[in-house]
Amino acid sequence: MSLEDDPFDYQVTKSGVLLIRRGGRTVMQLGGRRAGALIPKLGRDDDTDQQLLARATGNYRHGNKRPPGRH
Repeated sequence: MSLEDDPFDYQVTKSGVLLIRRGGRTVMQLGGRRAGALIPKLGRDDDTDQQLLARATGNYRHGNKRPPGRH
């Protein structure tokens, strides 16, 4: 599934915790320095937001993996 088919969504709580959701489920909660660095970058452009959220969750790598077997 691609980011276009199933995009990330996010919410910033009053306490500064960043909730990252995908498919209606919370997939990650970020707080502290990581949230503080990511929150100001969000909200400018939807494509950029999707890439930043994918990188924060680690889900951006799935399309780049080689199949098992010969390397």
